[in-house]
Amino acid sequence: MKISASVRGFLFPSFNRKFLARLLLLGVSCYLFFSFILIPLRIQGQSMEPTYRNGSFAFCLRPQYLFTNIQRFDVVAVRFSGKSVMLLKRVIGLPGDTLEFRQGVLYINGQSIQEPYVQQRKPWNLRPRTITPDHVYVVGDNRSTTMSRHIFGKVAIKRIMGGVIP
Repeated sequence: MKISASVRGFLFPSFNRKFLARLLLLGVSCYLFFSFILIPLRIQGQSMEPTYRNGSFAFCLRPQYLFTNIQRFDVVAVRFSGKSVMLLKRVIGLPGDTLEFRQGVLYINGQSIQEPYVQQRKPWNLRPRTITPDHVYVVGDNRSTTMSRHIFGKVAIKRIMGGVIP
C-alpha cells in the first residue's frame, strides 16, 4: 500500500520554521482556551453525587453568564480560594428569594420544591433566610449526610466562575 505525499507530510512532517510556528500557535491557543474559556475540572468529593461522581471530570464554561443571568438549579463552579480551587454547587436561591429547609425539603418563597437530582435526604432544618442582591444560594446535590458536613450558603455572584457542563 502506497501512502500519498500529502498524507505522509501530514503524518510525518518535516521540522521546519513553518511547522514549529504552527505548533507554537496551537500550543498557545490551547493554553488560552483551556485557561480562560473552557476550564477542565477534576471532581474531588461527594457533595454533588449522584450528578457528578468523585474522581470524574467536567468543564466550566466561563462565558456562560456574560449575556444571560444565572438560573435556579444551574450547576456552577464557585471560586473558593484562588483560581485553582473551585466548588461545584447547584444554585437553589436567587436574589430576593426566601428559602428554608424543613425536614430535608427545600422551600422557596413558602412553596415546597421538587428536587429530582437529590436521591437521599437527611432531615435538614434551616430557618428562613432572604437572599440579598448580587448573591445566590448554593448547595450540593448529596444531602445524605448532616448539614455540618457540607459547604453551602450565600455566595456573591462575582465569585461564580461559570456554568458546569458534563
